[in-house]
Amino acid sequence: MTRGQSLIVALFLSAFATVAFAKDTLAPLRAQFALPEARIDYADAKLTVDRLIDPTTDVPAVRRQLAHWERAVRTNIPAGATPRQSFDALIKTLYEAGPWNDGKPFAYDLDDPLGKNPRNKQLATYLATRRGNCISMPLLVVILGQRLGLPAALATAPQHVLVKFGDDAQQAWINFEATAGGFKSDSSYERETGITQLAIDNALYLRPLSPKESLGVIATSLMEHHSARKDGDTLMEVADLALSVNPRDVTAMIWKANAFFLQLQSRYVQKYPEAKDIPPALQDDFRLRSRENLAWFEKAERLGWTQPTPEQEAAYLQSIEREKRRR
Repeated sequence: MTRGQSLIVALFLSAFATVAFAKDTLAPLRAQFALPEARIDYADAKLTVDRLIDPTTDVPAVRRQLAHWERAVRTNIPAGATPRQSFDALIKTLYEAGPWNDGKPFAYDLDDPLGKNPRNKQLATYLATRRGNCISMPLLVVILGQRLGLPAALATAPQHVLVKFGDDAQQAWINFEATAGGFKSDSSYERETGITQLAIDNALYLRPLSPKESLGVIATSLMEHHSARKDGDTLMEVADLALSVNPRDVTAMIWKANAFFLQLQSRYVQKYPEAKDIPPALQDDFRLRSRENLAWFEKAERLGWTQPTPEQEAAYLQSIEREKRRR
């Protein structure tokens, strides 16, 4: 082998290693999805996602804070407490001002009500600022609930995440609205978030999700991250992981549709002025991705998903302004 051939081989191996490494960035997330149901830890899953988004995330520091809040909750749990009494102690610790939180309870972040700042969805930010959103707030509740052995699960509504608590006294799952620190009925969510009858019939929303299904909810922030980076390939992989554990995850379906759109943009629209300019060898792939982009939107719609309207967003922002004035 000549020196030139050796150089070519070295460059090829280097390029191969770079591609392999790039494809392996989601390995920690895939490992979470591969875990048995009983071994899924909500804190581990959330920190895995947060670190994939921000590699500087100080995981040990976050774990120390979680341990602190677990101890704080335990000090508020009366002896011989029922699961409901323990859950009430959890709520009190987080949401009621007292010595257990130095008079600084956790509350909804009214300055970023739509969660447009990605950092605000990270657990480290929420624990540091005590101002959260409908991702960070319910996740902290279920993380602490899991550590306390309580029957708490995540659930979803359109563009929203909440907590379900299994109340033994009522023999039913009840809704805890983590952004407000109170309980809420299914009918309130149906009315306020525009859940369609078709979505109810297909059990898309308001059902307690298994730990496996919850991984898809937790990974939503990562889907948003890769969408913002216009990385359709990685977005597709994360959406597929979510759909592998919950085929009815309409949020993942919409992200998958967006992934096809991003792939179309990067592979064809940005390179060829018109569809007819695409080389014949690539036409089938172009048509396939175009069809799939529409098909995944249509699949979500057939299950009861609806596109949020500008009027809904405006009404929500108005309610935030009213809350700001009240505070």
